[in-house]
Amino acid sequence: MRDSAEKQLVDRIRAGDQAAVADLSAGYGSRIFQLAFRYTRNREDAEEITQDVLLKVCRSIDAFRGDSALSSWIYRITFNTAMSRLRAARSHGADLAADSAVSRQPDSAEAATVPHEVADWSALADDAVMRAQLRRRLVRALRDLPVIYRLPVLLRDVQGLSTEEASAVLRVKDQTLKSRLHRGRLFLRDRLSEFADGLSLHQH
Repeated sequence: MRDSAEKQLVDRIRAGDQAAVADLSAGYGSRIFQLAFRYTRNREDAEEITQDVLLKVCRSIDAFRGDSALSSWIYRITFNTAMSRLRAARSHGADLAADSAVSRQPDSAEAATVPHEVADWSALADDAVMRAQLRRRLVRALRDLPVIYRLPVLLRDVQGLSTEEASAVLRVKDQTLKSRLHRGRLFLRDRLSEFADGLSLHQH
């Protein structure tokens, strides 16, 4: 366990301390909501996911071994809960703007766990025609990008997760995440070089 206060909180939850449940909500509820909202883009869904995650954390606390930070474990639960909700919404015909060519890859292992979102890329060109061309090229470039590099790009540059959050979701070290993200961005820059003025990837 990395932190004594964190260990105390976990031990109190395991002991059934109701005050500890309130402390968990106070300490992590806001962050869970922010993450859930990034995935769903819907306040009501994000609020329900937040409650679901807090409940799952309390019910599954015995499964937390302390190998990583409690926050990382909670991020993974939030990610999985949000993805389950999005899949359920899609199965009922919800009109989700996140559907894209990424979701049409039958052999991609990440299709069931990663938000299929490539629209709303940052700083797209103002010209409508160029924007449409860039989006089509971006979709193709993402499809060609090896999964090991595609996921960091989607999580960091499309979904807007922090390095810590993306690392937690992918269960890799921060430095590994940064290395893969860098290579993925270089690949996309090369594939989209003709649109250099209309594409802005993060520099950090």
